[in-house]
Amino acid sequence: MTLDFSFLDWSVVSSFILKGLIFSVELTLIATFGGIVLGTLLALMRLSGKKWLVLPAAFYVNTLRSIPLVMVILWFFLLIPAAFYAAVGGEWGSSNRAELSAIITFTVFEAAYFSEIMRAGIQSVPKGQVYAGYAMGMSYRQTMQLVVLPQAFRNMLPVLMTQTIILFQDTSLVYAIGAYDLLKGFEIAGKNFNRPVETYLVAAVVYFVICFSLSMLVRRLQKKIAIIR
Repeated sequence: MTLDFSFLDWSVVSSFILKGLIFSVELTLIATFGGIVLGTLLALMRLSGKKWLVLPAAFYVNTLRSIPLVMVILWFFLLIPAAFYAAVGGEWGSSNRAELSAIITFTVFEAAYFSEIMRAGIQSVPKGQVYAGYAMGMSYRQTMQLVVLPQAFRNMLPVLMTQTIILFQDTSLVYAIGAYDLLKGFEIAGKNFNRPVETYLVAAVVYFVICFSLSMLVRRLQKKIAIIR
């Protein structure tokens, strides 16, 4: 079999692949931001020492971390009524149920992983600084907001970025519900031109280039943080 990549010109990229790339990036950014916010809340709940906060947060985190992502994607898409997506997303949600379902699923799922990262980051901050905050008359909320969390975010930034890279790779799983992501764009282009092997090979190269470049950025960031410390 002879490989032919000549059909992959700009018109094909702009017609099929670019749309998927945009959604994959959007999904990654939205799920990362939402996951960090929700994950930080879950981490604070688990560290609060209050059972009525610790138990539900621990159940949430441990449950989602024990279930394959593709199963969670299917559950959210199949078990939640289409009326919900229409109500949440309006006209866009009605016509893009798969994409909206993917955004909700990834945000909820990744929050469990970001929670553990943030919990480790919070625990890495010396307790002496927490006590110093209390000694200055700060409340628990003020101490966390002004003293602990800024340091925790700095300490965990490389790990958070690494998890974001993994998240970008995982966006390819939305093919299970028919969402139009980067891999879906390559798949459709391959079917239209009857060149599936070439398109999947190029897709693999694109994913590699993006993820490898981001990994190098994380490595440089780790070195800078190490120097600051």
